Amino acid sequence: MTHHGQGPAGPGGIPNGIPTGQDHGQDRWILVGVAGLLAFVAMLDMNIVNVALAAISGDLRVPAATVQWVVLGYQLPVVALLLPVGRWLDGSGRRPAVLVAITGFALCSALAAAAPWAGLLIAARVAQGVFGAVLFVLMPVLAMGSVRPALRGRAMSVPATLGPLGAVTGPAVGGLLLDAMGWRAVFLVKIPFCVLALVVAWKAMPGDGARLRLPRPRALLDASLAAAGVTVLLVALTLAAGHTAWLALAVAAVPPLWLWLRGQGGKPVAGVLRVPGLASAHGAVLALATGFAAVHYVIAFHLQRDDGVSATATGLTVLAFPLGMGIAGPLGGRLADRYGARPVAVSGAVVTATGLFLLVPLDGGWSPGDVAWRLALAGAGMGLNGGPTQALVMSAAPPERAATTGSTVQLARSLGFTLGPVLATAVWGLAGAAQGARAGLVLAAIAAAFSIPLLALPASSRTTGAPATAADAPTPAPR
Repeated sequence: MTHHGQGPAGPGGIPNGIPTGQDHGQDRWILVGVAGLLAFVAMLDMNIVNVALAAISGDLRVPAATVQWVVLGYQLPVVALLLPVGRWLDGSGRRPAVLVAITGFALCSALAAAAPWAGLLIAARVAQGVFGAVLFVLMPVLAMGSVRPALRGRAMSVPATLGPLGAVTGPAVGGLLLDAMGWRAVFLVKIPFCVLALVVAWKAMPGDGARLRLPRPRALLDASLAAAGVTVLLVALTLAAGHTAWLALAVAAVPPLWLWLRGQGGKPVAGVLRVPGLASAHGAVLALATGFAAVHYVIAFHLQRDDGVSATATGLTVLAFPLGMGIAGPLGGRLADRYGARPVAVSGAVVTATGLFLLVPLDGGWSPGDVAWRLALAGAGMGLNGGPTQALVMSAAPPERAATTGSTVQLARSLGFTLGPVLATAVWGLAGAAQGARAGLVLAAIAAAFSIPLLALPASSRTTGAPATAADAPTPAPR
């Protein structure tokens, strides 16, 4: 087994400490599967608890305002700590980080399920969010480093597809568990998946000789500034979904984020975004996530409130999006490996925007089936786009900043998921009740379309005639 120290990147531009197929003569698809499984579980946890809040409130005898922190206690640290965690993991061993994060995530799930009172439940969820942030950063790094460069598109499509599938199936799974076994089962259901991922990672992930290192005091200060700024921004966006005046609170996020960018913690992130092509790719991820979240919010609200469609029929209709995504995701990875990541990512964005623009004429005469096939088309575009875009970004990342790059992409996606409903609510209010749904769908379609030029323009290359990134050029199909 090859030992990797802290030094130059290994073959294929994979950072040290990440196993690659090139290093060991084989592709570790089982680790790609672990990355996909963790992506599904971590995103499932974002939404599965929502349906159990009323039951938790009644059983633990706490008001609705308090029980909301069972959800926010997980979501806020996941997103707020992405950037500091990425910076920290760039200097730590990946194998121990994966094992510790999975173990901590599972233990916190068990503690949440057994919690006899709300305070302990919320504390367990906050701790779980910290471990979740580590998992979110490690997923693309683990998938990217487990195969040869010729197979990166396929590898990256696994977590890129399974993550959003976990998010959209969370409410349905949570509802079934709640009705069958009660609210504690909502937390317990993730533990078997975590145990499976832990056993596989323990056996299949090679060691790199590096250990987890404790953050230095200055790093903790930088992390606190970044977390405070992102938390304020998220809270402002979340509250703005109910009243847009809360957007003014986002101004309070500027001072801590400015101080963080000026410090040692923010400089690596700024350096990553200065790499040719990475800033525009991050913008594309943000735009597509915004459109994704906005259309789900608008369609669900319109079908139930304006058309009187049942909650079950609405849920089945909205599931057309992840169905199209799940079918097209593996295809997107294969096409990216054959033709290059950029053209496939652009094609996926075009298909997504087309599906969303076809939804704009939505009116009361449409059946759920009319809505579903358009959502399926948009979902297929997201499936084609997800893996290739991840491969495009991670291939262009500086080898010593792989985890930082993974964290910035996850943050862009998370902000888009939060921003979509906020913007949809705002344009709905401006357009009025009669045209509100159509205005929200126009917003979603424009957001998706905005990603097309951001992905289409290749990064400038310093070498004449060379591809801007490794992912811009197609790689020979493996035999």
